[in-house]
Amino acid sequence: MEDLLARMRLLTTTSAVLLWLSLAASADAETLVGVAAPLSGPSAILGKQVESGAALAAETNGLAIKTADDACTADGGAAAAKEFVDAKVDVVVGFLCTEAIEAALPILKDANIPVITVGVRTESLTDRRAKTGWPVYRLGPRGDDERNAVAAELTRLWRDDLFAIIDDGTIYGREMAETFRAAVEQAALKPVFTDTFRPQLDNQIGLVGRLKKAGATKVFAGGDGDDIAIMGRDAAQLDAGITFAGGENLRTPPGDVPYAVGTLMIATPEWSEVADPKVVQAFGAKNIVPDGYTLPAYAAVEIAKMALAGAESSSQPLGQALTGHDFATAIGTIRFDDKGDLSQNPFRVFRFDGTHFVPLEGK
Repeated sequence: MEDLLARMRLLTTTSAVLLWLSLAASADAETLVGVAAPLSGPSAILGKQVESGAALAAETNGLAIKTADDACTADGGAAAAKEFVDAKVDVVVGFLCTEAIEAALPILKDANIPVITVGVRTESLTDRRAKTGWPVYRLGPRGDDERNAVAAELTRLWRDDLFAIIDDGTIYGREMAETFRAAVEQAALKPVFTDTFRPQLDNQIGLVGRLKKAGATKVFAGGDGDDIAIMGRDAAQLDAGITFAGGENLRTPPGDVPYAVGTLMIATPEWSEVADPKVVQAFGAKNIVPDGYTLPAYAAVEIAKMALAGAESSSQPLGQALTGHDFATAIGTIRFDDKGDLSQNPFRVFRFDGTHFVPLEGK
């Protein structure tokens, strides 16, 4: 009799475990993540990065995905959003273009479907949240993050140095320089030299000579990588002892003139260099190079799963589960603020070591 009761208890316990596993598997199977990416047109190569990153993350995490081509257009974004609503997705990741996501968000808002964008930098997307109510979260930098990082990091690094601020006269270069100028003025600092230089010259000997005469040992140049490389070469020829710094466009290798050793770059990390090695290896096993938006898309799907689980366990809306919580992802810990932006500016300072840019440690 006791043996019979023991077997019955074992069967009951086993049945309960199997039922729990069945329910858990069913919950994962019912989780559907929408993936919006430009899979046609000139941005298709970037869209494929989003698609491959999201696909591997879904496979790894036992999720289902619904992919739609937003074509980087307003019409494409609206059509993709309608596909997601019809498919009853729980959350959408992706979107690289402002036109597409701005057309999609009103439709997704009405269906109560949050969006984690991996590539749209337009500041108003999140700045207007109080007005639009759009449930959007930005897994990437804002449009002003680069210039704000330049201002904050170089003001801190060059506080005790004689520095100059120059730009090439373009909107990009001028905005970067002006933001830095405002930051140093607020910090009660003053550059020894400011100027607008003429870009795309074969040499910048005259400019470097003026910088040397002013006593500048550090120079921020709002311009492209070729100009900064030429300035570094000419400074070395004049033995000027000047270190140049620029923005993320230094990621693009310069032409015939290499960057000078010590050149500083303010940019986001190369995700493949800071990501979980096991995830990078998983992409390699599928012959996928995890560059561009591949790893951010992978992380976006990871965040979607964790947020959905958090919302379910706490019986709170998914938007609340996405806000103000740390998410451990393949590219590091991610946290969204109340507007849906990253809680920390992702730009960092890198130094050119003669071969490539490496993090400026200890600074």
